[in-house]
Amino acid sequence: MTRTASIERKTNETNIQLKFEIDGEGQSNLETGVPFMTHMLDLFTKHGQFDLTVDAKGDTDVDDHHTTEDIGICLGQALREALGDKRGIKRYGNAFVPMDEALAQVVVDLSNRPHFEMRGEFPQQKVGTFDTELVYEFLWKLALEARMNLHVIVHYGKNTHHMIEAVFKALGRALDEAAMIDPRVKGVPSTKGML
Repeated sequence: MTRTASIERKTNETNIQLKFEIDGEGQSNLETGVPFMTHMLDLFTKHGQFDLTVDAKGDTDVDDHHTTEDIGICLGQALREALGDKRGIKRYGNAFVPMDEALAQVVVDLSNRPHFEMRGEFPQQKVGTFDTELVYEFLWKLALEARMNLHVIVHYGKNTHHMIEAVFKALGRALDEAAMIDPRVKGVPSTKGML
């Protein structure tokens, strides 16, 4: 069973082609036009053992908002499609990741009930030219489109880059755990009989 999906999204603001494979090797081929997001998606891919290709062109001359948000939308749609009927998955994932002085935790439930909570503040409004408020926008759109329950907690940290890096590494690891096939699970992991 190959759990992959390809998504295309073209608007007046962005043009994105994205391919996502759950059971990958941690390989990425990323052209986002937003260097900090490229770095974060590379970390996410490596730590989740996914394969991810992104070719995104957007109105980054305005700012990085539309491109970052739309990549989150596309990745969420691809994750949802690649999961299929979710038979045999573990469903829940939890990961703590330290990055030097920072500690982040990500908890996911692939529940088909979209929700997003984020706790923690970044000390700086920018990392290089990247607006740190876009981390929230990316994660919220990812959760919404994947139809998952996503909780992100930045327990502490001083360096904003380290804090965000810990979040994306933990996101990859938590999603890897939740999407993993567990041979003990018969059907879908829900007493409702569906997710």
